[in-house]
Amino acid sequence: MSTTAIPDRFTTLPDAAALGATVVALEEHGFSVEVVGDLDAARQAVLARIPAGSSVMTNTSVTLDQTGIADAINDGAGRWESARTKMFALDFATQAHQMKAIGGQPDYALGSVHAITADGTLVIASASGSQLASYAWGAANVIFVAGAQKLVPTLAAAHERIYTHSLPLEDARAQAAYGQHSQVGKILEIHQELPGRIHVVLIRQQAGY
Repeated sequence: MSTTAIPDRFTTLPDAAALGATVVALEEHGFSVEVVGDLDAARQAVLARIPAGSSVMTNTSVTLDQTGIADAINDGAGRWESARTKMFALDFATQAHQMKAIGGQPDYALGSVHAITADGTLVIASASGSQLASYAWGAANVIFVAGAQKLVPTLAAAHERIYTHSLPLEDARAQAAYGQHSQVGKILEIHQELPGRIHVVLIRQQAGY
């Protein structure tokens, strides 16, 4: 993959007015929203929303790693049931169906988004699409954690952000982690949701990519 320059507009934090307007737009589309100041506050906000004993799937996310959310859920302390740990204890060659059910239908699916439009649409790209089913329908509850630099004006800008900003960074991560390139295989756009199912934690600083 050729190196792509990262446009500053996809890493710049929005001003207070733009952030506030986006929060209103998200709430009008059925999402609940919480704005926090930093990574630690994001972790505390997410963990406080998840009842003890819930099955929780931490989907692959730089933001979940940076905030410590993934470790908090998956560390085996027993407060929550880690769907990720349970899923990867199985053999994909013979138990793929069970793995998909565990990862796709948890009580809580946690992850991030690649862009949030000014009119309140959440946009998530994936190479395989493995996490998208839980976000769209399978999980009883979804919590997205996102740095405020992911706010964009339009859906076209969201797609541009995915291809010119997020993909090169994810490609580099995938090569280091898995020895293979990444790709944009599928894109999920969530325009509207029934109130109460999807919660968005916005961080007033850069988080993830």
